[in-house]
Amino acid sequence: MSRLEPGQPAPDWTLPTADGGQLSLSDLRGRKVILYAYPAAMTPGCTKQACDFRDNLAILQDAGYAVVGISPDSPAKLAKFVEKEGLTFPLVSDESKEVLTAYGAYGEKKNYGRTVMGVIRSTFVLDEEGVVELAKYNVKATGHVAMLARQLGVELPA
Repeated sequence: MSRLEPGQPAPDWTLPTADGGQLSLSDLRGRKVILYAYPAAMTPGCTKQACDFRDNLAILQDAGYAVVGISPDSPAKLAKFVEKEGLTFPLVSDESKEVLTAYGAYGEKKNYGRTVMGVIRSTFVLDEEGVVELAKYNVKATGHVAMLARQLGVELPA
């Protein structure tokens, strides 16, 4: 499994969204992008992480970042997640896991001491041209947005 490194071009993608449309990475050119990969909508950790991004979205957007979540969930499940949690940023569905794999965010991982295949909770920060600025793997759901904001020099409220 290959992992992305800063300076590499991010693999392009076009994926279905929770609202029934499609979103492409190329649609976001000209903006900095935080793309975060999470295992499953409506699970405790993924909900906490998504709500953390939601609650800090205006600050991240003011700093010039668009936020996009990606998981192998179906668009229908993502739509329920958006509605239930009031999420205000796009979620894209990668049911084939091709994009997650291309980003190094799908593969072997440890889960309760067992090695399993699955989504590796990861975050990628891409510049306005789609080049990787930051690639973080095996991130924790709790406190991740605050840690990311510090690394990006974005001040979040205490």
